[in-house]
Amino acid sequence: MKKNPIQDMYDYNVWANKEIINRLKELPKDIYHQDIQSGYSSISQVLTHIYLVEQSWFDIIAGQTMNEALVLAGQLQKQIESKEIVEMETLYDDLSLKNKSLLVNQENTDQVIVVNNPYAGLLETSISESVLHVVTHGNYHRGNIATMLRQLGYSSVMQDYGLYLYKRENARAK
Repeated sequence: MKKNPIQDMYDYNVWANKEIINRLKELPKDIYHQDIQSGYSSISQVLTHIYLVEQSWFDIIAGQTMNEALVLAGQLQKQIESKEIVEMETLYDDLSLKNKSLLVNQENTDQVIVVNNPYAGLLETSISESVLHVVTHGNYHRGNIATMLRQLGYSSVMQDYGLYLYKRENARAK
């Protein structure tokens, strides 16, 4: 059975986040919270941002207002940011399972949703566009993490969509 392209893009996002989390787990523990002169002051802040934005958009897809989703994200930010990378991995695994379930049970990813963004106003969009936003947002900020790792003297890990496709196909062939 062929997957819905939106579900596949979300699976790619999950895979890419796991790749960067696994790389971070290989490095000295203090790297995750270390202060860095960058757009974010630590890798933990960036990964927390990726997590909370993903959670918020899927909450919106599930029917919450953007204000409700943002309030919850604001309440969780400091708590999640203080977690160690292995705890963050568990949180993300749980979130991705919940989000995958929501997508699998979604009959129409072209369904229109109206988002009232307190900073930008009303937006009529679709579930599929919202998922693509989550994916591209994650890509952008995983790039921030790669840059931060280089600033600290460490390499990142390749996590682009092409590599995901190769790995997915190799896994299917086995």
